[in-house]
Amino acid sequence: PLDQLLLWANFYLLNLFIGINASVFHVWGIEIFTKSEVEAVNGTSVKLTCTFSSTQPVSLQTASVSWDFRSITANRHERILYYQEVPYPIKEGLFNGHVQWSGDIKRKDASITLNNVRPAFNGTYFCQVANPPDVHANIGETVLRVVDKGEATLCMRLHYSFLSVSQLFIDLCWSATVVTNSRPLMRVEEYRNKQSTMW
Repeated sequence: PLDQLLLWANFYLLNLFIGINASVFHVWGIEIFTKSEVEAVNGTSVKLTCTFSSTQPVSLQTASVSWDFRSITANRHERILYYQEVPYPIKEGLFNGHVQWSGDIKRKDASITLNNVRPAFNGTYFCQVANPPDVHANIGETVLRVVDKGEATLCMRLHYSFLSVSQLFIDLCWSATVVTNSRPLMRVEEYRNKQSTMW
């Protein structure tokens, strides 16, 4: 009985060790990367980025992408786009005419764009990718917050302000370059005029 007990104990410990190692070293065949939160102004377009990595070469024929939506109250859950070789956006309901495929499977990009967003679009968006034989993957989640124009966050305002300042800086540099490059031409013309007056 003691030998049998030791045998069962060893068997149990071996299985426990294998299970622990499997959980520690397990990695998804596909890893999905999304932004955790995105903000968009009511009536504008917003891109929901979703990229992925796979242990297998991407198959343009069998790779597929699914995008789903869950409202804030969680009483609405629906598929808004399916992709396999070509995109199949939803043709009815809340998102009809609002979902556009913006990805490139060859580049491991499964992004979409929501056009003319509405407050009803507030919620969580789920991106799922399968690339057989890689079919096990995490699910990418992005929370979308639709706000009125006057309610845009400070980060968005700073972002657009930075773009405006950057454009101004580029314009100033361009103007300075044009002026600098034109000076030698002006000097040549002045020299020619002086020479003509001397003769």
